[in-house]
Amino acid sequence: MAKSIKALEQAHLDDVVAKIRVAEDQQSETIQRSEQDQADIKQNFYNDVNIKTDSYEGMMETGLSVRQQQQMLDERQNSWQHATKQLSTLKKLEKNAYFARLDFHEHGEPKTETIYIGLSSFSDSPDHFLIYDWRAPISSIYYDGGLGNVTYQTPDGPQAVDVKLKRQLMIQDGELVTVYDTEEAVGDSMLLEVLDEKSDVKMKSIVTTIQKEQNTIIRDTSSDLLFVQGAAGSGKTSSVLQRVAYLLYRYRGNLTAGQVMLFSPNQLFNDYINQVLPELGEQNMVQMTYYQYASYRLPHMQVETLQQRFETENTADMAAITKMEGSLAFFNAVTAYGRHLEQADMRFRNITLNDEVLIPRDKIREIYYSFNENYHLANRLSATKEALIKILNRKVGAEMRSKWVEEAVQDLSREEINEFYGNQPREFKNGDEEFKFLARKIVMQHLGNARTQIVRQRFLSINMQYAHFLKHVPDLLKLEKYGVTRDAWDAAVETKLAAIKERHISLTTVSAYMYLYDLMTGKRGQRDMRFVFLDEIQDYNAFQLAFLKYSFPNARFTMLGDLNQAIFTKENSHTLIGELETLFDPEKTRVVQLTKSYRSTQQITDFTKEILVNGEAVTAFNRQGDLPNVEVTADFETGVDQVVDQLALNDSDRDTTAIIGKTLAECERLTEALTARGEKVTLIRTENQRLAPGAIVVPSFLAKGLEFDAVIVWNANADNYQREDERQLLYTICSRAMHELTVVAIGELSPLLNRVDQSLYTMNEATV
Repeated sequence: MAKSIKALEQAHLDDVVAKIRVAEDQQSETIQRSEQDQADIKQNFYNDVNIKTDSYEGMMETGLSVRQQQQMLDERQNSWQHATKQLSTLKKLEKNAYFARLDFHEHGEPKTETIYIGLSSFSDSPDHFLIYDWRAPISSIYYDGGLGNVTYQTPDGPQAVDVKLKRQLMIQDGELVTVYDTEEAVGDSMLLEVLDEKSDVKMKSIVTTIQKEQNTIIRDTSSDLLFVQGAAGSGKTSSVLQRVAYLLYRYRGNLTAGQVMLFSPNQLFNDYINQVLPELGEQNMVQMTYYQYASYRLPHMQVETLQQRFETENTADMAAITKMEGSLAFFNAVTAYGRHLEQADMRFRNITLNDEVLIPRDKIREIYYSFNENYHLANRLSATKEALIKILNRKVGAEMRSKWVEEAVQDLSREEINEFYGNQPREFKNGDEEFKFLARKIVMQHLGNARTQIVRQRFLSINMQYAHFLKHVPDLLKLEKYGVTRDAWDAAVETKLAAIKERHISLTTVSAYMYLYDLMTGKRGQRDMRFVFLDEIQDYNAFQLAFLKYSFPNARFTMLGDLNQAIFTKENSHTLIGELETLFDPEKTRVVQLTKSYRSTQQITDFTKEILVNGEAVTAFNRQGDLPNVEVTADFETGVDQVVDQLALNDSDRDTTAIIGKTLAECERLTEALTARGEKVTLIRTENQRLAPGAIVVPSFLAKGLEFDAVIVWNANADNYQREDERQLLYTICSRAMHELTVVAIGELSPLLNRVDQSLYTMNEATV
């Protein structure tokens, strides 16, 4: 009797796993041998190195001998590192060797070929691959097409094949669990199985279920700007992490993880995604939030945190000013101001020494503006520094002849003299020569602080310059175009400058401050950064995007977000795409729309998208679950009771639950009440905490990008969520839920939920 497909596939899997184990033994032997060799080299170091210091030739021989030993150590260390990495990859393959099989016929070839696709490639001889890496060109057939004729891109151009079979395999610990034959790119059966898994405190890789449109994002290598608009749960972030892994594979040898940078919404999110790339065998890229980037650039300033930004009460005047400061026009105003500084108005500080003015600011200004108009800010600054160093050197000569220096030389101890000489020969023609040498050293030491002021360009003042710029903004922009009055602007300037004096700066202000500093000092950004990723792009403004493009001039950008989830920039987000067109070449810009939401059940997706008015398109993936619950309670205590009941239900289903409150203060009060009732919950206060297993309480501004089995929206009442511009915030909170969604409101339910059809949720009005 013929064997079943599953039995045949299991036999093939057993054969591959046996060969993987042989390779593991080989790598283990290499590791042991390298470790033994390194120990032997270190032990025999003194026997093998000829130490001769009696002559120049002897010292050279000793140096070469040491170098030879070091090279041998380096070779063994490299061999050890390579074998250790290979062994780690093989251990993963042993448990889950591959996830897909393709049978295809290449035009012009005599027979049909079979390949298996997994997380990494594996071969038992140089040209015989048993497993192909999911990032290899041929693997894109699995993601992009069905059966029949399919074309895929290779380094040598497009290649056409006839796909005969597409098989998906789910393997656990070397055992075949299920086999699906499909005509689709990735069959719904496998996708459903993966999506039904429980959430975790760490994001998982989605390599096995990459969809066709996600594959487009992952393998794009031609766009200067790749803009991904994707609904909540559409796999934007997952796709981008696979994209980083793909780029590191595609440009291996020419690109390192240190040349790839991801700006994420908060530090909590960084922690959530930090296992995805290591799981794929790659190092993590540089990850930071915009707040961290600004804090790193301005170590002596306290930059406004996410919480402060979210909880700041905005007046109509402040909102108008924030909108203006975030515009491309404001960026252009700073640029124009920078050009103006080439002619006039640069602010300078005196160069001082012990509270005495050494070089006055007027003299510095005279030098700075003495160069012709061909000198831009960077050259002008360099030339000024050179001129100031010359002045300082002339002062050294004059100072050496002063009485105090003569006395200082005479008072030098033997130790101080030895320190001044260092390794320099002590051969002087006469006593005068030696005196001049020591006098110069003393004066240079004395003037060292002034030299530092020049070298580190401390004679410039970013604070004074920024104050001057702010006061002249009305000359550079039409305030009325943004609904800003002169009085409102003047008051805002006073507030900003008072904060800067206290070393505080808002997230709105910080971009212009950093950009002006870069223009003044001629900084041209980090030129070694090759790919920059911006997640949750809807919470950036045009100024920040223009500034980041300036800061990473050689990088290609991938921006992803959901314009439905703008919780900081609100209505501004919809003008973003238009403004991006002026920053990037439209010919090299690609916009990919991900409309299908995979995170949530159909019931949750249908409910959440109804919260939006004129939202971007969202389509639910056909995964069934319970209707969301809406619980309206009379008071706080009854509301907490509802949360306790829901936690018990979720716990029985072993769901991880996030209780999401609007502000940190609300979350703190709720946590106290739950703890008093004996509930074990973890309050996430700041973005520097880590997600914990079990139930967590988290403020809304930290929930961005995360997902949970169950979400309880805490106190979605008419007081908390009433303004139209809070619609996107409520949508963002609700769309974190994968399997269960509960909305608790004290008093009256938020009017923002009035749009949602009552058939899409279960209503329960609890009484006291």
